Amino acid sequence: MEQTLVLLKPSCIQRCLVGQVITRIQQRGIIISALKMMQLDEKILREHYAHLVDKPFFPSLAASMMASPVIAMVLSGVDIVEVFRKMTGVTNGRKAEPGTLRGDFCMSGQANIIHASDSVENAKIEIARFFRPEEIFDYAPATLQFLYGDGEA
Repeated sequence: MEQTLVLLKPSCIQRCLVGQVITRIQQRGIIISALKMMQLDEKILREHYAHLVDKPFFPSLAASMMASPVIAMVLSGVDIVEVFRKMTGVTNGRKAEPGTLRGDFCMSGQANIIHASDSVENAKIEIARFFRPEEIFDYAPATLQFLYGDGEA
């Protein structure tokens, strides 16, 4: 199955939205293959946001991402990168559709509660950045037969 990286950002942690976000992930039938809380530092943020390091807003972005720990997750499922990006909503919460995580839970472009990998290729890179292989579990939940039709998973 395909995998994606998700970070529940400090804005999610501080606003006590973690349970609601994880509940929606599980209710959708998405498999959580890894989960841990960690404190990010500038080194990992410069690597993760390398495409933004030279932007004038990067110091503010880095500070917001270090304001508290984050929760890092690896999610698994069929077409999970695309599925979860749609579930997340557009970057700016004010423009995100109702029903998406950002559309329902945030009003900001920066304090937008969640990061989700934007491609299968980037997901592989990002997962390796935040998780060691032994921290990721490949298992089939008992409900798998009720999540996908024959031959889908």
